Amino acid sequence: MMASASIDYRNAVLLTVVVFATLCACEAKSPYAVGLSEDFYEKTCPQAAAIVDAYVTKFLRKDRTFAGAFNRLQFHDCWVGGCDGSVLLNSTGSIQAEREAHVNFGLRGVAEIDEIKAGLEYFCPGVVSCADILIMAARDATAKVGGPTWPVAMGRRDGVNSTALMADSNLPFPVLNFTGLVANFAAKGFNAREMITLSGAHTIGQSHCNGILPHLYNFTGKDDASDTDPAMNKNFAVFLKKLCPQGNRTNTIFIDSTASTFDRAYYKNVLHGKGIFMTDSTLITKPEGKKVVRSFSKPGSSFFAEFAAGMVKMGNLGVLTGTEGEIRKTCQFVN
Repeated sequence: MMASASIDYRNAVLLTVVVFATLCACEAKSPYAVGLSEDFYEKTCPQAAAIVDAYVTKFLRKDRTFAGAFNRLQFHDCWVGGCDGSVLLNSTGSIQAEREAHVNFGLRGVAEIDEIKAGLEYFCPGVVSCADILIMAARDATAKVGGPTWPVAMGRRDGVNSTALMADSNLPFPVLNFTGLVANFAAKGFNAREMITLSGAHTIGQSHCNGILPHLYNFTGKDDASDTDPAMNKNFAVFLKKLCPQGNRTNTIFIDSTASTFDRAYYKNVLHGKGIFMTDSTLITKPEGKKVVRSFSKPGSSFFAEFAAGMVKMGNLGVLTGTEGEIRKTCQFVN
């Protein structure tokens, strides 16, 4: 088992180098959005990355499922108007922020990101954006639970707008089928293979039953105890129903058999009818999807390298740079 993990890691490192070398080979084109760079804080806050890393280590020692929470925060931020930290903002007055959206039910890690921000403000006031903290935290947390690492470019600024409607209109709901997922990701510039790759983030973390109930009790719209995805492993369905009784939205369960470790188990589970969400199980309903899932489930696959490249690409979405947006003092409130 350890030997297999070692081989996976070495292959992942090599493949990651190849992926990023390919991205940069054409006329030395940067893989990052204009205005972002790896050394952005070199002069203004050289300790920024180390501070974020130290806080992430602290949080993971307390609860390793925060790795999944930080990954989810990056995705749920970048997919809605770009990587601008808007997912962290509180609702104000009559405006419901993104965090109140149906698709963001049970979102975790916001307070922890604000704690990191407070630490950075102590050493470098008004310098590091909440948007950049999210990107760093997701990368660091993934690596610390056994996943790949990747270069992170900084320089994003924080947005000032956040609405629940935008989140519900952009993020994929957990009941989408394969075609719906492909369309959702295509709208952001990602192909089907990249969608399946980034779905691999479900190899870590936990979920409230809210997103799982349709898979167990409302697969065809009947909304009863027998309306379970027929492709789901029968014993697994019984197990999930004990953890998530019909109507219970708030119980929490691990979303992977090895939820504290970033590995290939997610894809193995999906192949065996043990995908937690409908969006997991649907990945193998099309031949092209099943082919990728089967490939990623095997030792020595390119999953780690492709996941790293996908996270970098996601981090480029709709960034604010230069004089756009602001650098918030606290992540949950605009200045």
